[in-house]
Amino acid sequence: MFFIGVDLGTSAVKLLLMDENGKIHKIVSKEYPLYFPHPGWSEQKPEDWFEQSMAGLKELTAECDKSQIKGISFGGQMHGLVALDKDDEVIRPAILWNDGRTGKQVEYLNDTIGKEKLSKYTANIAFAGFTAPKILWMKENEPDNFAKITKVMLPKDYLAYKLSGSFCTEYSDASGTLLLDVEHKCWSKEMTEICGITEEQLPKLYESWEPVGCLKPEVAEELGLPAGVKVIAGAGDNAAAAVGTATVGDGGCNISLGTSGTLFISSEKFGVDENNALHSFAHADGNYHLMGCMLSAASCNKWWMDEILKTTDYAGEQSGITGLGENHVYYLPYLMGERSPHNDPDARAAFIGMSMDTSREDMTLAVLEGVAFGLRDSLEVARSIGVNPQRTKICGGGAKSPLWRKIIANVMNMKVDIIESEEGPGYGAAILAAVGCGVYSSVEEAAKKLVKVVKTEEPEEELVQKYEEKYQKFRRFYPVLKGMF
Repeated sequence: MFFIGVDLGTSAVKLLLMDENGKIHKIVSKEYPLYFPHPGWSEQKPEDWFEQSMAGLKELTAECDKSQIKGISFGGQMHGLVALDKDDEVIRPAILWNDGRTGKQVEYLNDTIGKEKLSKYTANIAFAGFTAPKILWMKENEPDNFAKITKVMLPKDYLAYKLSGSFCTEYSDASGTLLLDVEHKCWSKEMTEICGITEEQLPKLYESWEPVGCLKPEVAEELGLPAGVKVIAGAGDNAAAAVGTATVGDGGCNISLGTSGTLFISSEKFGVDENNALHSFAHADGNYHLMGCMLSAASCNKWWMDEILKTTDYAGEQSGITGLGENHVYYLPYLMGERSPHNDPDARAAFIGMSMDTSREDMTLAVLEGVAFGLRDSLEVARSIGVNPQRTKICGGGAKSPLWRKIIANVMNMKVDIIESEEGPGYGAAILAAVGCGVYSSVEEAAKKLVKVVKTEEPEEELVQKYEEKYQKFRRFYPVLKGMF
């Protein structure tokens, strides 16, 4: 049997084919454009997602026994606003998770409605990337488009809708809309009223492993797949990545070094920190999780390498780096503002501490360390409420760097487990498809059986101490510079 995992990312859709034993047989990636029509805006065309996903599915399944494909599921970029009209046509380009246009709406939600009420309604406060502020922005700035809305959905759920005809979402992705009562797993009546929409405009809610339907006959025919292929609800990218790294059950931890960076801690119990600095979301395993999200992680290194150093030799740039914990240069990783724990869309990146003897290697190291320190900020919030994981899995493009993994282990003072199949959301989505098709009885059983740790990066006492001193200095920079942003 085969299962397909679809990772709908910001720069590309990545599809993988997995068998029931967790072996990956093929991976296909298809890119699509990202649009920045105004400074701070970030959009994509949902039609591009579907077109490239269909092309990817055809390529992925071209050489396999298609009769053995049983299910397809998704991990997807969260928070994006996809709005359809009565004819199921996309009304406007999707407003993405890293779009910063909603400052006024976030201020209204947090200050006028009030953070206390928002936390009561949804377990979270408003962030620029969340879906609800985007709905309010559309209502205020594009009233004609707003009036056309029949369906509001999230990016991966647009794919599910196009493939199956099911208007659906699931709890992990819905948690990031600021429209879901996370604790009670239902749409918040108060939030729909605040946003001026109805529950009928919102998709039906499922658990991540639940089937939402089968491939539409015309889609199955175009792909050459059996009509009975099940479409499984899937999960937001971070929850799917957590499944793909077996960060399930109680007390698991995963760090993702993708375009954005996340600290993800799974929990059987619902919980919220005092200042809502971490997101409190539902998890794809049926439980809950705390998550700190920084908007620029591996993208900081990509920017530094591609745009500043003008090189694609990432490994080569890191090969000459020595003197961990002794770098005199600091980097604030806020290229696109910051979410956790600062919630400041106006924050910006900065290098601090350069001198005449600062080298290319020092600057590169500062970028890697700055991202690690930013993730440590979220870990400190978790520790403040008694959540203190001792080890973590790691995934994302940045996790392929041995140097970055070592920095993470020592900045966090945690054991960092490297897994065999580091394919994050796509692998987690395929696991959810296997569960949804009945191969495994639960997400936790499947993840713990299929995900294998192959290596562990251990923190070193001396280096931990050096990085502790550096982190305490790092955390003082943002409050000082905040007024200048």
